[in-house]
Amino acid sequence: MDDLIIRSLLDNNQFHDPLDEALNLGISSAAWPLFGLLWPSGARMAERMAQRPVTSERILEIGCGLALSSLVAHRRGANVTASDCHPLTHAFLDKNTQLNHLQPIAYRHGLWGMATRREDGQPVLTQAHDAPLTGLFDLIVGSDILYERDDEGTLANFIDEHAATRSEIWVIDPNRGNRAAFHKHMARVGFAMHEQVLAQAAHEGVDAYKGRMLTYTR
Repeated sequence: MDDLIIRSLLDNNQFHDPLDEALNLGISSAAWPLFGLLWPSGARMAERMAQRPVTSERILEIGCGLALSSLVAHRRGANVTASDCHPLTHAFLDKNTQLNHLQPIAYRHGLWGMATRREDGQPVLTQAHDAPLTGLFDLIVGSDILYERDDEGTLANFIDEHAATRSEIWVIDPNRGNRAAFHKHMARVGFAMHEQVLAQAAHEGVDAYKGRMLTYTR
């Protein structure tokens, strides 16, 4: 399969939020550029999506960032929806579908956890421009989404809200240390978990990678 052309930010020092759109969605200046970079866990998820048989199932990518996994699945003909909370994610997604001569990908606004509160602890005040995430999905995927403590289980609740009664969840985590609490909350909402160690040595210009592939089913 041909390579994808991806428009991204140059580095994580770029920042542009003159109207405080991201701030009012709970995104700090430090976290602002993170949506616009390709991350190692995202590349591994995209590799797995490239091997998934294409069926009529509904697929959702959460915290998609540049949505590499969604682009891979979409190009193969899968029924995929991408979601994130960053105000520029949709524009970058549209640009990358155009660069690769693809039809538009369905995109919805999705928030959970700390992203629902501003830096000062106040609730999000500004409504997103994009339509909110609704509906149920057969497969939900997310790469490097366990980046904050979540004692209340907001991510598991968010997944449960959008997962079909019989569904599968894929999470690739670069050993951030929040897996145990996530496992507990996913079990609370009815998911059984299988954990696979991912370890890849550096080769041919590709950096080494260590993490976990977390598969939840119910």
